[in-house]
Amino acid sequence: MKIAVNTRLLRKNRMDGIGWFTFNTLRYIVQKNPQIEFHFLFDAAPDSSFIFGPNVTVHLLFPPAKHAVLNVLWFEWSAKRLLNQLKPDLFISPDGILSLGYKGKQFAVIHDINFFHNPADLKFSNRKYYNYFFPKFADRAAQIATVSEYSKQDICTNYHISPQKIDVVYCGINAFYQPVDAATITSTRNKYSKGEPYFIFIGTLSPRKNIKRLMEAFDLYKSETGTEIKLLIVGASMYKTDELFATQRALKYGADIVFTGRLDDEELNRVLASALTLTFVPLFEGFGIPIIEAMICRVPVIASNVTSVPEVAGDAALIVDPTDTDAIKNAMKQIAADESLRQRLIRKGEERSKQFTWEKTAELLWQSILKCL
Repeated sequence: MKIAVNTRLLRKNRMDGIGWFTFNTLRYIVQKNPQIEFHFLFDAAPDSSFIFGPNVTVHLLFPPAKHAVLNVLWFEWSAKRLLNQLKPDLFISPDGILSLGYKGKQFAVIHDINFFHNPADLKFSNRKYYNYFFPKFADRAAQIATVSEYSKQDICTNYHISPQKIDVVYCGINAFYQPVDAATITSTRNKYSKGEPYFIFIGTLSPRKNIKRLMEAFDLYKSETGTEIKLLIVGASMYKTDELFATQRALKYGADIVFTGRLDDEELNRVLASALTLTFVPLFEGFGIPIIEAMICRVPVIASNVTSVPEVAGDAALIVDPTDTDAIKNAMKQIAADESLRQRLIRKGEERSKQFTWEKTAELLWQSILKCL
């Protein structure tokens, strides 16, 4: 059997949610199925850590697909031509993008359709690309996987796809996330927050992550409490990030908001596990991996009550309306002042995090893939 996979989001030290999903599930599937011939399609030279076994053949395709027009060229010219040569039993795309010109069987992982609900959050070319092509990808796919029941219903409703065609495969937690000791907490806080406790947000700096309102809520919290607690914003810049920096400058306590940029895996674990609380209040989320990463690090969570977030958080987080700045501020006050609440959420979070493993995700994904083979 021969399976081809779009692996262009496997990028050393530059992986976000979909990249980690691709890495963890493919590694498991490749190693569990040594009898299958896998063909990985990259758009840049891959790191050796992405070649998960001797049953993997690498194909480097031109051009590097870094924006909408190049995506079309890569999938409809380079990938299609290779797929027609290979004639695989299945083409799998972990980022949901398929080759519409290729006539063989294809499998898509569509994590969410946030661009359908929030098109203004993307650059013009990307919003047009995603909203034009993704309904076609969903229709073209022989089977679809997604990462939450919310996303499944969203795709079914807005793309008119049968529920039988979509399987839910929740995300897992990367192995490098672990609690840290008291000395690490102290040294990390000395490095980032002048030794003070801090709230933390982790994720790409996209408008749908609601970071501007989070910062405004933090400013209110500081005004009302006079505390020395800081706010760390961890993640790579995206479209409209300049608006966040402008907001920071305008706030009374903007100097207590620290933008760290993207951090490597080891440092990311340290800053998360050293936080007082994860404040994760997006307006839209297909899954929300930072929630369960915080839980396994023994960090309590404030989370929003919309889209997939409550589904992932369960009863192990303090849930708030992400459009209500006062509600976010009040949750900060409550969780910072109440040690027993923090400990209760930590205990619940540790139990809930056990439900999310990459082995379980990969096995569910493989069972979904088998429906096409």
